[in-house]
Formats: sequence, structure tokens, C-alpha cells
Amino acid sequence: MNKESKQIMLGIIVAITVVCYQPLKAERPSKVEEKIIESFYKEVGNESIHNAFLSVRSGTNNINVNEIYGIDNSQTPFYTASLAKTFTATLVGMLVDSKRIQFHDKINRYLPGNLIEGLHILDGVDHTSNLTVAHLLNHTSGLPDYFEDEPIQGVNMMTMLFTEPDRVWTPGELIRFTKENFKPKFAPGTAFHYTDTEYVLLALIIEKVTGLSYAQALSEYIFQPLGMTTSYINLHSKPANGIAVMAPLYAEEAEIGGLTSLSADWGGGGLVSTNADLYLFMSALIKGELVSEATWTEMNQYTPESKGTYYGYGLRKWNLKELFPTLPDVTLIGHSGATGSFMYYSPELDTYFTGTFNQTSMIKNHIKFLVKLMIMIKKDTKK
Repeated sequence: MNKESKQIMLGIIVAITVVCYQPLKAERPSKVEEKIIESFYKEVGNESIHNAFLSVRSGTNNINVNEIYGIDNSQTPFYTASLAKTFTATLVGMLVDSKRIQFHDKINRYLPGNLIEGLHILDGVDHTSNLTVAHLLNHTSGLPDYFEDEPIQGVNMMTMLFTEPDRVWTPGELIRFTKENFKPKFAPGTAFHYTDTEYVLLALIIEKVTGLSYAQALSEYIFQPLGMTTSYINLHSKPANGIAVMAPLYAEEAEIGGLTSLSADWGGGGLVSTNADLYLFMSALIKGELVSEATWTEMNQYTPESKGTYYGYGLRKWNLKELFPTLPDVTLIGHSGATGSFMYYSPELDTYFTGTFNQTSMIKNHIKFLVKLMIMIKKDTKK
């Protein structure tokens, strides 16, 4: 296929993707849709929120809401933060299905000794050789989080983002930074601790197994097959449609989207995407189009994270009734991000929720917002 033919084909794919993502009905929004939209704009009335994106799609309730705030174009990509973990875990699952890796393989089978030597030394015991791919996927490795944990010396990466804003971090530097400044939490497989360190290691394993860069592997295995033309890895690649101007991202009042130091957020949080692309991915994952049934079952083996919250392989599950007994007995499966980003599916409501508030102060409140929407949809289902 020549260059001109490829461009024409890409244009067709983009057109089909956009058309498929448009609301399925042209009539006035239903009452539940109006309530969802009203709730969204009430939430973005918070002066700390400068832009936000929301998509709610439900087959059972015939709901299709696609709202944006502070940005002119719904196709503007936004920083998804830890939603990238679901992509990384899915890619590992795809490699498991192709028998190129196993979930319970030791990580020293894929990573060089000079990188991981002394990675997990706890109370004088070196547990590094016992670390498995599964430990990394479900945050049971005991490894520290270089982003937010309290360091034994210096500062964590959350502070480094601002003190060295122009620094480019390589994966190897991130692992060395972790080994030099943090201590492991517990022996592998004995508890839970959420950490981005594990997903840097997983992205490196993906590169070793595929022979591709992490960004290239995502593109070849996930983005291209699904027609995700607006998705890319921040500072490492560009989207297929060539539009790489990311919506402004905020930490309180500081705009941080342009910081080169965000290169520290890689396999666990460097994804930039749109609601249209996130829906393509999440719906394909839920429908069994990306990994086998056996692999999906393995990915959904959950470890308790906190009250009403569980973690699988790159998947977080919320049980609303466990959070508050008066809430509906419904769940969310997917992931959240530190920027108020979210990508979830509720099997009981057959509803997909994707979007972001592009504000780190919304790290908790975005879940409260989603709970409100789920209650609205649940009530509408009963009618």
C-alpha cells in the first residue's frame, strides 16, 4: 500500500471512529441524561477545574452523554494518568495469550541483573529473585512508590516534578532513583501497596519480550487494531491522526502538562487519549476482544485495597454497597488517575464512564461524582 492509499485508509478509519462515537439518537436528551449533564456542570463549577471531559454510554438505558468543559473540541486529547496501568496490564495479558510470557514468571527472567540488583532488600533479606510479573501487576510486590512514598533521603518524585521541571527521566533512572531513596514495604505476595515502580518494570518487560519500545508496542497491539487514532504516550510518541496538543493539566493552580519531568510518569501513567479512544479500548476489553477468557479471569483476581475497593491486574474494582450500605449493589471495574481521570465499566448497569477533571485535587471527588451518576442510572433502570 502506497503512502497516498495509507492516508486515505487512515481517513476512513478516523471517519468511522468518529461517526460510531456520536450520540445514537438526535432527539432531546432523556431525563436521566439531563440529570447527568446537570451534575457534570455543577461539578465543574468548582473554580479549581479549568477543563473537563465526560462520556457516559449505557446500552441498557440508552444513555449517550458526551460533554466537555473549558475546551472547544471533544477530540482534544487529555492526560489519563494511571489509566495507563490498565493498558499496560492488558498488553501483558495479550503476551500471555501468545505464550511469550506467563503471569507467574520471575521478573529476573526478563530484566537485566544490573537494573534490578538489590531492588527488594527488606530487613537484610534480598527478595528480588522472588518477584513475579503477577506481583507487579496487582501491587503485591512490596516495592516502594517513587512518586508519593516518604523517601529515606531526599524527596519523592511528586516534588521532583517541580524542582527539576526540565529533567528527562529514563526508565533506568527511575529504578535507580527508587533503589537509592526508598525502602520496600513488605515481602512479595504478603500485602498490598500501590506503586508506579512496578509498572515501570512491566513496561520494560514488555519492551524486552516484544523488541519494541513501550509506546510502539501499545500502538501495534492496541491502538492500531482498535482504531485509537488520538492516543499516544506523552513525550515518547505521537497519535496516528497527528493531533498532539494536550488539554491543559493542573495541580491545584499550577499548569503541569508541559513539564518535561512528566517523563517520570511512563508505563504506569504516561498515556494521553480521548473519551472516544478510551471507550474503544474499554469496550473491547470488556467484550473479550483483546484477551482470552482465561486471561481475563486471571486479571480479575482481586486483592483488597481499601474499604469497598479491590485491585486485580491493572484493574480497580469499587463495590458501592461496601462503601456505604445505603448505596446500590453495583460495581465499577476499570481505573482512576491522580488527575481526576477515570475509565470504568459497571456490569450491573451495562454502562461505561470515561473522562477527566484534569485536576489533581479531584483525585477522590471524581469517584463521589461517579457514584452520583450510578445512583441516577440505577433509579432510571428501575422504572
